[in-house]
Amino acid sequence: MGFNCGIVGLPNVGKSTLFNALTATAAAQAANYPFCTIEPNVGRVAVPDKRLQVLSDIGKSLKIVPTSLEFVDIAGLVRGASKGEGLGNQFLANIREVDAIIHVLRCFEDSDITHVEGSIDPLRDIEVVETELMLSDLESLEKRLVNAQKRARGGDKESVAAVALMEPLVAALQAGRAARTAIPLGEEEAVRRLQLLTSKPVLYVCNVEEASAATGNAFSQRVQDWAAAQGSPTIVVSAAIEAEVSQLPEADRGEFLEGLGLSESGLDQVIRAGYRLLDLLTYFTCGPKETRAWTIVRGTRAPQAAAVIHKDFERGFIACETISYDDYVACRGEQGAKEAGKMRVEGKAYEVKDGDVLLFRFNV
Repeated sequence: MGFNCGIVGLPNVGKSTLFNALTATAAAQAANYPFCTIEPNVGRVAVPDKRLQVLSDIGKSLKIVPTSLEFVDIAGLVRGASKGEGLGNQFLANIREVDAIIHVLRCFEDSDITHVEGSIDPLRDIEVVETELMLSDLESLEKRLVNAQKRARGGDKESVAAVALMEPLVAALQAGRAARTAIPLGEEEAVRRLQLLTSKPVLYVCNVEEASAATGNAFSQRVQDWAAAQGSPTIVVSAAIEAEVSQLPEADRGEFLEGLGLSESGLDQVIRAGYRLLDLLTYFTCGPKETRAWTIVRGTRAPQAAAVIHKDFERGFIACETISYDDYVACRGEQGAKEAGKMRVEGKAYEVKDGDVLLFRFNV
């Protein structure tokens, strides 16, 4: 089961620098000119989770296997992208394929790095990108809506349902609002199948200068205020600092960050925020061979959670032995949890919770 976040923004805002730091590689060329990222770069990164080490120590596991999240570095967008300007068509096609959007915004002054719009104004930059995405969505939906309305007048039930789904989305886009603001209740999956660019959840990442990494600055505060009103999360990072951190040995990173007044890297924040943005949670398996984290969508039932490990686990699902993370730690492992009555046997209807330590029973 793969989940990915597309890193987007105008050219020269720090997208590729952030991506390089995330993946600790130089796979994406970071250069001071537009469109230096021509093909989307893809990298999988481990999701930081301190619980893994705790479980591994208790279970005396030989190895730890974290879960991961995929990040896609997508070419910079400019005004007119919805009409094919710059690399617009490619940008829009690439972003259509991702599950969530990480919108990087330039929130720092630097005369040596050009800005495609000529000045620093992150709210204007948000509007440029959002407008192009909305125009693309509107063009796509209006065509489909007209066709569905014709068939609906003939009594086609599927078309009647499609019209009811699309009309509020079109109305929102025509009013200058993203499709995500008008998704009919209970129709999230149906809207997802429409592959609308503005229906995807967004995390705004404010890329600030090194001196503002711990506190943010006036630019990032404007973004945070605006995003809060939209119900969207924001994170402040310094991509330049993150690039330095990614090159340091693991043992030296904490001291380096502490010297800058940071308790953790911005990248860890971005990864976790991306995880939350996709409404994901983690369950664990723990034994002498390995302690491993597994990713599922919130609300997933036990058999489907088992399928993440192997389809046979779902096909032959009988039950799952379930211990919460807190109980597993407090009882010092599986045996202690059983003796304390903290191990439960759950069936097919059970919705797996974040932090559950599971052992699946199955028969195929």
